[in-house]
Amino acid sequence: MIAALSPEARRWLLAGLVAGLYGLFCLAIAGREALRRRAARREAERFAAGTGAPILVVHASQTGLAEELALATARALTAGGAAVTLKPLDDLTVSDLTGRALFLASTTGEGDAPDSARRFIRDLMGQSPDLAGLTYGLLALGDRSYADYCAFGRSLDAWLSGHGARPLFAPIEVDNGDAAALAAWRARVAELGGGVAAEPWTRPAHGRWRLTERHLLNPGSPGEGAWRLRLEPLDGPVDWAAGDILEVTPGGDRPGDWTPTDRDYSIASLPADGAVELIVRLMRHPDGRPGLCSDWLTRAAPLGSEILARVRTNRAFHGPAPDRPMILIGNGTGLAGLRAHLKARQTAGAHRNWLIFGERTLAHDYFLQAEIEAWRDAGHIARLDLAFSRDQAEKLYVQHRLLAAAETVRSWVAEGAAIYVCGSLQGMAGEVHAALATILDAEALERLTDEGRYRRDVY
Repeated sequence: MIAALSPEARRWLLAGLVAGLYGLFCLAIAGREALRRRAARREAERFAAGTGAPILVVHASQTGLAEELALATARALTAGGAAVTLKPLDDLTVSDLTGRALFLASTTGEGDAPDSARRFIRDLMGQSPDLAGLTYGLLALGDRSYADYCAFGRSLDAWLSGHGARPLFAPIEVDNGDAAALAAWRARVAELGGGVAAEPWTRPAHGRWRLTERHLLNPGSPGEGAWRLRLEPLDGPVDWAAGDILEVTPGGDRPGDWTPTDRDYSIASLPADGAVELIVRLMRHPDGRPGLCSDWLTRAAPLGSEILARVRTNRAFHGPAPDRPMILIGNGTGLAGLRAHLKARQTAGAHRNWLIFGERTLAHDYFLQAEIEAWRDAGHIARLDLAFSRDQAEKLYVQHRLLAAAETVRSWVAEGAAIYVCGSLQGMAGEVHAALATILDAEALERLTDEGRYRRDVY
């Protein structure tokens, strides 16, 4: 019947089908978001229904970990009868800073605050309020491998105490998920919850995944190898969104409540693909030893072996609405997080996408070249800029591509574009931020952050 239609009628029919599928996809996204918000409202109501003295639980998270621990904290307090209000740090006002509060604050990179804390730092930490009516506890999340360990947690503690707030107990610092530190926090939470023993943290359990594919993406590269991996869930379907993270445990031993050897990887696929896909580079310590988890995933784990991992929601890097243009900037394995967004937007029929990607050499390090260029040729990537640093005498990086296209960046942003950055914290992320501040000015970049239109997943 379709074959009998004229070419023009077939085009109209195809256009209608595409529009219908796009509408269904948007409805599915809206429905899932509505369900998530409804569930969050119901849980917030349960938190607030306690009859005990109220406690404010606040999180400042870069990749979702502090938020997950804050949620577990709120649940434990509620089980003890406390009335709990759960808030992200950026939603706080000075009037909230009274009574009892628990703060869970991450530090990212070399002592930086999470992007989600920028408004609080600018608008509240720039003030000198009287906080004598506040008592507080602090859990500071960090990694001792960085120079300024727990720097944001420490600066938050100094600001609170410096303006009259009184600590309920000494700040608890967590080095890369240290189980003993988290147990100490759990004990303090139990005391605040009326002495009721807190349940073990209700973080998602490690699931079993099968390593089914492993392909070297950069044979002959002057840098370390980078592999595209496929992990299929063995314990039933797993849901996630573009921007979420997979926590992977190296080796074959099942961890307990937490293991500090877990490593985070940006997910490069969607649930519809039937598996989590990752892009992982073999990392080395300064003395040449391979990184524990990257070595396990890229070389030591046999194909077909079971991998222990769990998905972590990372709302700070979830995508914009399909009708909003998107500028995606990244280097190296950061392509993983950007690829998931491009796949999601392809499904949504959102084609106003600009990809800026950098690596070492065109000949050896153009990850997923066929897929990227197919998207460009089909119009799904409206603009593609590449920067291969070793292909000319003077190094060329993604920030140079940005600066060269400054007028176009300003035009896209004026049209409502969101800017997402994924990749290395050292070098790339800072240089891209500086380039964007030059192109848009620092105040405009702050506004984009406040509006959720400038988001980063950097490591």
